[in-house]
Amino acid sequence: MRLDGEEWPRFFNSYQRDAWRLETLPVYRMPGEESRLAEFRTTGRVAIPDDNQWLTRVRHYLATGRTIGRVHVLSRPLTEYLRFELAFYAFSAKAGEDIRILDLTGRENPELPNQDFWMLDDNVVEMRYDAEGRQIGRFLLAAPDLARYREWKRLAIEHSVPYGDYVAEHLVH
Repeated sequence: MRLDGEEWPRFFNSYQRDAWRLETLPVYRMPGEESRLAEFRTTGRVAIPDDNQWLTRVRHYLATGRTIGRVHVLSRPLTEYLRFELAFYAFSAKAGEDIRILDLTGRENPELPNQDFWMLDDNVVEMRYDAEGRQIGRFLLAAPDLARYREWKRLAIEHSVPYGDYVAEHLVH
Protein backbone atom coordinates (compact mmCIF):
# COMPACT_ATOMS: atom_id res chain seq x y z
CA MET A 1 0.00 0.00 0.00
CA ARG A 2 1.33 3.39 -1.00
CA LEU A 3 1.56 5.96 1.83
CA ASP A 4 1.06 9.44 0.34
CA GLY A 5 0.25 12.87 1.67
CA GLU A 6 -0.97 12.96 5.26
CA GLU A 7 -1.21 9.16 5.39
CA TRP A 8 2.56 8.93 5.82
CA PRO A 9 3.04 11.12 8.93
CA ARG A 10 -0.18 9.74 10.45
CA PHE A 11 1.03 6.16 9.94
CA PHE A 12 4.58 6.97 11.10
CA ASN A 13 3.43 8.78 14.24
CA SER A 14 1.24 5.82 15.25
CA TYR A 15 4.13 3.44 15.92
CA GLN A 16 4.13 2.16 19.51
CA ARG A 17 7.65 0.94 20.34
CA ASP A 18 10.45 1.33 17.82
CA ALA A 19 11.08 3.17 14.56
CA TRP A 20 14.28 2.33 12.71
CA ARG A 21 15.57 3.24 9.28
CA LEU A 22 18.21 1.92 6.90
CA GLU A 23 19.53 4.64 4.57
CA THR A 24 21.68 3.65 1.62
CA LEU A 25 21.87 6.55 -0.83
CA PRO A 26 24.71 9.07 -1.23
CA VAL A 27 22.23 11.79 -2.30
CA TYR A 28 18.61 12.51 -1.44
CA ARG A 29 16.78 15.27 -3.28
CA MET A 30 14.06 16.19 -0.83
CA PRO A 31 11.66 19.07 -1.29
CA GLY A 32 12.17 21.68 1.38
CA GLU A 33 15.89 21.03 1.86
CA GLU A 34 17.08 23.28 -0.96
CA SER A 35 17.56 26.43 1.15
CA ARG A 36 19.39 24.57 3.92
CA LEU A 37 21.60 22.80 1.36
CA ALA A 38 22.38 26.16 -0.27
CA GLU A 39 23.27 27.56 3.18
CA PHE A 40 25.54 24.56 3.77
CA ARG A 41 27.25 25.10 0.40
CA THR A 42 28.00 28.68 1.38
CA THR A 43 28.90 28.32 5.06
CA GLY A 44 29.70 24.65 5.62
CA ARG A 45 27.13 24.63 8.43
CA VAL A 46 23.41 24.19 8.91
CA ALA A 47 21.26 26.09 11.38
CA ILE A 48 18.29 24.10 12.60
CA PRO A 49 15.90 25.79 15.03
CA ASP A 50 14.99 23.91 18.18
CA ASP A 51 11.33 23.88 17.12
CA ASN A 52 12.08 22.14 13.80
CA GLN A 53 9.22 19.74 13.04
CA TRP A 54 11.43 16.62 12.88
CA LEU A 55 13.29 17.44 16.09
CA THR A 56 10.01 18.11 17.88
CA ARG A 57 8.69 14.74 16.70
CA VAL A 58 11.85 12.91 17.83
CA ARG A 59 11.62 14.44 21.31
CA HIS A 60 7.92 13.53 21.48
CA TYR A 61 8.61 9.90 20.53
CA LEU A 62 11.19 9.61 23.28
CA ALA A 63 9.00 11.38 25.83
CA THR A 64 6.24 8.84 25.14
CA GLY A 65 8.57 5.87 25.72
CA ARG A 66 9.32 5.07 22.09
CA THR A 67 12.70 4.69 20.42
CA ILE A 68 13.87 5.96 17.05
CA GLY A 69 17.09 5.35 15.18
CA ARG A 70 18.80 4.78 11.89
CA VAL A 71 21.94 3.52 10.22
CA HIS A 72 23.24 5.30 7.16
CA VAL A 73 25.40 3.13 4.92
CA LEU A 74 27.97 5.20 3.05
CA SER A 75 31.40 5.25 1.45
CA ARG A 76 34.08 7.91 1.27
CA PRO A 77 34.70 10.28 -0.30
CA LEU A 78 31.48 11.72 1.04
CA THR A 79 29.17 13.48 -1.36
CA GLU A 80 28.29 17.08 -0.64
CA TYR A 81 24.83 15.88 0.34
CA LEU A 82 26.21 13.35 2.84
CA ARG A 83 28.32 16.06 4.46
CA PHE A 84 25.15 18.19 4.68
CA GLU A 85 23.16 15.28 6.12
CA LEU A 86 25.86 14.52 8.69
CA ALA A 87 25.67 18.17 9.78
CA PHE A 88 21.89 17.84 10.23
CA TYR A 89 22.32 14.57 12.13
CA ALA A 90 24.05 16.51 14.93
CA PHE A 91 20.71 18.17 15.72
CA SER A 92 18.69 14.97 15.41
CA ALA A 93 21.14 13.07 17.62
CA LYS A 94 20.97 15.85 20.21
CA ALA A 95 17.16 15.50 20.16
CA GLY A 96 17.63 11.81 21.01
CA GLU A 97 17.61 9.89 17.74
CA ASP A 98 20.08 6.98 17.77
CA ILE A 99 22.06 7.64 14.60
CA ARG A 100 24.79 5.29 13.47
CA ILE A 101 27.08 5.26 10.43
CA LEU A 102 28.23 2.19 8.52
CA ASP A 103 31.18 3.26 6.38
CA LEU A 104 31.91 0.64 3.72
CA THR A 105 35.08 2.34 2.50
CA GLY A 106 37.62 -0.47 2.07
CA ARG A 107 35.35 -3.18 3.44
CA GLU A 108 32.65 -5.56 2.31
CA ASN A 109 28.97 -4.88 2.69
CA PRO A 110 27.72 -7.21 5.48
CA GLU A 111 24.92 -8.48 3.22
CA LEU A 112 22.67 -5.46 3.64
CA PRO A 113 20.22 -4.59 0.87
CA ASN A 114 20.66 -1.60 -1.39
CA GLN A 115 17.18 -0.47 -0.33
CA ASP A 116 16.00 2.20 2.09
CA PHE A 117 13.27 1.23 4.51
CA TRP A 118 11.67 2.06 7.82
CA MET A 119 10.72 -0.58 10.35
CA LEU A 120 7.90 0.74 12.50
CA ASP A 121 7.21 -1.88 15.15
CA ASP A 122 6.29 -4.93 13.02
CA ASN A 123 5.63 -2.94 9.85
CA VAL A 124 8.05 -2.33 7.00
CA VAL A 125 7.81 0.66 4.70
CA GLU A 126 10.05 0.63 1.62
CA MET A 127 11.30 4.07 0.69
CA ARG A 128 11.77 4.20 -3.09
CA TYR A 129 13.89 6.75 -4.94
CA ASP A 130 14.80 7.44 -8.55
CA ALA A 131 18.40 7.41 -9.80
CA GLU A 132 18.90 11.05 -8.74
CA GLY A 133 17.67 10.47 -5.17
CA ARG A 134 14.16 11.92 -5.57
CA GLN A 135 11.58 10.04 -3.57
CA ILE A 136 9.06 8.28 -5.79
CA GLY A 137 7.04 6.60 -3.07
CA ARG A 138 6.66 4.98 0.33
CA PHE A 139 5.14 1.52 0.33
CA LEU A 140 3.83 -0.36 3.34
CA LEU A 141 4.66 -4.00 2.64
CA ALA A 142 1.69 -6.34 3.07
CA ALA A 143 3.57 -9.42 4.29
CA PRO A 144 7.25 -8.62 4.84
CA ASP A 145 9.70 -11.29 5.91
CA LEU A 146 10.22 -9.72 9.35
CA ALA A 147 13.03 -12.11 10.24
CA ARG A 148 15.01 -10.87 7.21
CA TYR A 149 14.42 -7.20 8.04
CA ARG A 150 15.32 -7.76 11.69
CA GLU A 151 18.53 -9.48 10.59
CA TRP A 152 19.39 -6.52 8.35
CA LYS A 153 18.81 -4.21 11.29
CA ARG A 154 21.02 -6.37 13.53
CA LEU A 155 23.82 -6.46 10.94
CA ALA A 156 23.63 -2.72 10.27
CA ILE A 157 23.84 -1.89 13.97
CA GLU A 158 26.58 -4.45 14.64
CA HIS A 159 28.82 -3.14 11.83
CA SER A 160 28.19 0.58 12.35
CA VAL A 161 29.49 3.16 14.80
CA PRO A 162 27.63 5.87 16.70
CA TYR A 163 27.27 9.13 14.80
CA GLY A 164 29.47 11.09 17.24
CA ASP A 165 32.30 8.56 16.95
CA TYR A 166 32.16 8.65 13.15
CA VAL A 167 32.23 12.44 13.02
CA ALA A 168 35.10 12.64 15.52
CA GLU A 169 37.18 10.18 13.45
CA HIS A 170 36.38 11.32 9.92
CA LEU A 171 35.17 14.93 9.97
CA VAL A 172 36.97 16.68 12.83
CA HIS A 173 40.61 17.44 12.17
